[in-house]
Amino acid sequence: MTGDALLWHRMQFAFTVTYHYLFPQLTMGLALLIVLFKIAAVRSGNERYNEVSRFWARLFGLNFALGVVTGIPLEFQFGTNWAQFSRYAGEVIGQTLAMEGIFAFFLESAFLGLFLFGEQRLGPRRHLAAAIALFLGSWLSGYFIIVTNAFMQHPVGYVVGDDKILHLGDVWEFVFNPWALWQYAHNMTASVITASFVVSSVGAYWSLMGEHVEHARICLRCGVIAGLVACVLIAMPTGDQHGKMVARHQPVTLAAMEGLFKGGPEAELAIIGQPNVKERKLENPIVVPDILSFLAYGSFGSTVKGLNDFPEKEWPDNVELLYYTYHIMVGLGTILTLVMAISALLLWRNKLEQSRAMLWILMLSAPFPYIATTAGWWTAELGRQPWIIHGLMRTAEAGSPQVNAGNVVFTALGFAGLYLALGLLFVLQVVKQVARGPVSAS
Repeated sequence: MTGDALLWHRMQFAFTVTYHYLFPQLTMGLALLIVLFKIAAVRSGNERYNEVSRFWARLFGLNFALGVVTGIPLEFQFGTNWAQFSRYAGEVIGQTLAMEGIFAFFLESAFLGLFLFGEQRLGPRRHLAAAIALFLGSWLSGYFIIVTNAFMQHPVGYVVGDDKILHLGDVWEFVFNPWALWQYAHNMTASVITASFVVSSVGAYWSLMGEHVEHARICLRCGVIAGLVACVLIAMPTGDQHGKMVARHQPVTLAAMEGLFKGGPEAELAIIGQPNVKERKLENPIVVPDILSFLAYGSFGSTVKGLNDFPEKEWPDNVELLYYTYHIMVGLGTILTLVMAISALLLWRNKLEQSRAMLWILMLSAPFPYIATTAGWWTAELGRQPWIIHGLMRTAEAGSPQVNAGNVVFTALGFAGLYLALGLLFVLQVVKQVARGPVSAS
């Protein structure tokens, strides 16, 4: 395959998967919050909680629909853009992709229908059970996708057959890949952060406008508390343990993420700086001594390998972009934690609804979890390069050699136009729903 064709295959997949994940990250987080709203409704008998859960279920449905529409092309791209990869690893990753489809299209969609349209027939407790089933379907669907990605990051449970392709050797080792467990915990915590900020943002908007005051109070309280808990968990233990997995199994990735060229003991943690790959140094750095050694291996004196300790052919393809996406993720995560911590303090002191400045901050913060999660996924995918399956198959070997660059550019432009139209319709529907606000059951 020519370099131009490979580049366009990668760009098209990066665009479509990045756009797609804007929607599932909210539905997965909302699924948990909807369960919390329903539990509160059943326990308290307060109809306002039911009205809030119905409102967010409508937005869940919109997100779910866009997630399905934008997710289907990704399945096809495994064949159209990554034929060699599919041939080599399809017998393994096909298992979890099929299971994800079953849970997403059958379990999740079926219980979404029950939740949206069956409340009066089901009654309060069965309606809560439908919400729990919706949550389980959503989170199981997410787990199977994470297992697929974790296999590409840290392949386990496979055997190489006489035909030189991968076969599933141990299904339990594959499904319970230790990389998948921490990656899943980290990813789902991030989805709760996204949902918490969106819920808080809408609650803040209603408070500022003086509309749906009781519903706004519920959204603010649930969103801020869940958001603060998730912001703590995203750093410790999920982020910490996931980082230790990277240090153990992908040390060259860790070095690139941190802009560390010269390794050694008592490695510094770079807060900011500009990687100069040509001269192999980090320019204008602000560093914290010894911390990287501790975070990576649990000891301040541990040796952390730098990029200079590895041949350049093993380096990630784009060290600069990897470095910046990682630091954007960490930087935004820190800021989001601070926002939720201040909001929680004001909530505890019963002053959040009176603090218009903080309400404005919460309302305007909604896009930033999306940016952080996008940067996080880019970090994971850029960090794995130049491998599509780490240590087994290089990305340059994985494409579809019969599909030329012109065909890929044509379809990429088509996706861009289609997704622009879908995005505009989605935003209009969301604005309409927020303006409509919570309504009682008909």
